Amino acid sequence: MIILGLTGSIGMGKTAAATAFRNLGVAVHDADKAVHGLMVPGGLATATVLSAFPGVEKEGGVDRQALGALVFGKPAKLQKLEKILHPLARQKQAEFLAVAARRRQRLVVLDIPLLFETGGHERCDGVVVVSAPALVQKQRVMARPGMTRKRFDSILSHQISDPDKRRMADFVVLTGLSRHHSLRQIANIVTVTKSWKPRQWSARNNSKRMIMF
Repeated sequence: MIILGLTGSIGMGKTAAATAFRNLGVAVHDADKAVHGLMVPGGLATATVLSAFPGVEKEGGVDRQALGALVFGKPAKLQKLEKILHPLARQKQAEFLAVAARRRQRLVVLDIPLLFETGGHERCDGVVVVSAPALVQKQRVMARPGMTRKRFDSILSHQISDPDKRRMADFVVLTGLSRHHSLRQIANIVTVTKSWKPRQWSARNNSKRMIMF
């Protein structure tokens, strides 16, 4: 089974790329969605998060907006939250991979925003980075509800830069052009990676294959 990591800085088009992979029949693990599921009412991390961060409860779950405001710009609190969530998120990822392996999936995608920052790329056979010009990125992000320049800058400061991510990638998908162009790039990636020799997801020998379509 070939494991592709999918990542990119905020506003680069990663969500659309993940949807394109799914539409091509590739199983995709959404790390953000998995983390959100940990903090719903009855979620695996809900009780621990509510205990560690009083005042963020909402209808039995975690109010993610309130939690975000509480840890924003506060490294110690953010690290405290990550220590709670990251082990459980890795557990969910492992469960996804185990199911995919049992189903004999040839190719799967791990959609992880901070793939490089957390070392997740080391568990992948290849990495796809979505990228767009800085101006396009800024326009996309600043159009989001509640976004401010200060918040945008803070998010970028916690992410590896786009040029560095592109240098570390096996594939770069350019999303600043037409939607058709991006979809064609992703279809090419699926074709190429499915031709790779399958390896056991639990014990792989990684090799770099830098390609930009």
